[in-house]
Amino acid sequence: MQEIQRESMEFDVVVVGGGVSGLSCAIRLKQLAIDAGLDEFMVCVVEKGSEFGAHILSGAVMETRALDELFPDWQNMNAPITVKATEDRVYMLPNAKKAIKLPSSIVPASMHNEGNYIVSLGNVVRWLAEQAESMEIMLFPNFTASEILYNADGSVRGIQTGDMGVNAKGEPKPSFEAGYELVAKYTVFAEGCRGHLGKRLISRFHLDKDKDPQHYGIGLKELWEIDADKHEEGVILHGSGYPLNDTGATGGWWLYFAENNQVSFGLVVDLSYSNPHLSPFDELQRLKLHPLIRPILEGGKRLSYGARALVKGGLNSLPKLTFAGGVLVGDDAGFLNPAKIKGTHTSMKSGMLAGEAIFKAIQDGRQHDEVSEYQTNFENSWLFDDAKSAQSFSPAMHRMGTWMGGAFIFVEQNLLSGKMPLIIHDNSYDFAQLDKADHAYKPDYPKPDGKLTFDKLSSVFISNTNHAEDQPCHLKLTDPTVPITKNLPLYGEPARLYCPAGVYEVVADENDPNGARFVINSQNCVHCKTCDIKDPAQNITWVTPEGGGGPNYPNM
Repeated sequence: MQEIQRESMEFDVVVVGGGVSGLSCAIRLKQLAIDAGLDEFMVCVVEKGSEFGAHILSGAVMETRALDELFPDWQNMNAPITVKATEDRVYMLPNAKKAIKLPSSIVPASMHNEGNYIVSLGNVVRWLAEQAESMEIMLFPNFTASEILYNADGSVRGIQTGDMGVNAKGEPKPSFEAGYELVAKYTVFAEGCRGHLGKRLISRFHLDKDKDPQHYGIGLKELWEIDADKHEEGVILHGSGYPLNDTGATGGWWLYFAENNQVSFGLVVDLSYSNPHLSPFDELQRLKLHPLIRPILEGGKRLSYGARALVKGGLNSLPKLTFAGGVLVGDDAGFLNPAKIKGTHTSMKSGMLAGEAIFKAIQDGRQHDEVSEYQTNFENSWLFDDAKSAQSFSPAMHRMGTWMGGAFIFVEQNLLSGKMPLIIHDNSYDFAQLDKADHAYKPDYPKPDGKLTFDKLSSVFISNTNHAEDQPCHLKLTDPTVPITKNLPLYGEPARLYCPAGVYEVVADENDPNGARFVINSQNCVHCKTCDIKDPAQNITWVTPEGGGGPNYPNM
């Protein structure tokens, strides 16, 4: 394609990503501008989903500490945050038949949810977008941030939005529309877990120098409507053990009784797992057959399905947050608290802290430099204390396993109030943990019954995933030969299994010299980023498809 002339738009701040961190940052910036009487202070938020909230997926139990600061009167603002947590139940599932309820006295303090709320995080984001719009923040849904723009001195000056109307060969179609250059004094990257631009920035500016590798999980969620006589609004169930213990994997499940007889049910699988035959999607289906879970869901109706990677490394893996011209916030940096299993309050607060530092820098006449005050603000805030309290959680679970790691966390949090002097580090990479396929146990996953358990394609259907036809594949292979010549013989090509949406297939092909070919069904992609994280050859790179593509999650 020949060089394209692009229109440019200038702002004080450009925010990339319309989740809780990005919107909280934009709102805090605008609040400060309004307080200072700066009517012309311009902030825009770019969101790749078809609407704000379309790509948001989380459990979710929300701690409102950051929201209390952002909107002290939120309870009188019709916020979709109404279901108070009433009871915590934590279980260990030793096998497919048994459940052991843990006494509250031995449950780590971080897992107690008194004062928290069960929410649809997608609906919370939609509400935050409404507040942002009412403050005249410019919201751009359907726009991807495809490239980072740099000044001559190497500082970030903004982003380029993705072109629309390009065919699979990279040629413009009759509907072609060139992307825009959105330039700003500072750019905030709030793309969520494994942001494709955040990943580049961490590498370019060496933001992860002297840090532990980031660790990830894949979270798979189903939203169910169940019989009213089974529903216990406000009750929160968490558990671990079966089914992941069959394959030696770690992680845990949740079941939250939300409003309107709905249940949020899901499973997190740590992406440090070693068995290449493990399928996180099928583990979720198998979990539903357990006698603790089955009676709750049986007879109900599955309303939606989705999946998303999440950051789990904690403070040890948190990169430097600032670089010339921009900052990282939310899960683009890695602010989720793995011990609490919560990232909403941490993402919101990180965005707010970044907004405050950036606003002051602009008021001081600065632009495109490094706003190091954000890093300082973080280290002097309750957000740092929150991260510090969970500093050893993920390393302990990864290195010691569920039982020993859980015992360590109990001692640290309950007996020593989170002040354990021993800090555990984990320098392993999730993608490097797979055993060889011929050495690994192969689970026997039951066939779906279409009532309680399902297959991937019917699940993707109810995620409302859609991508414009005839566009370039957004799942890039560095070396197209690797899946068949290396990953298949060594690991059974695990992309077929770790992908929760049936994107990757190995198909027999007599005309191929290898007897098989690797097929990428990119239209199925729910943008979970698992392939970008877990591919053992680090051969798959996720980039943004055309704006508006991907899932359209309702009430997730």
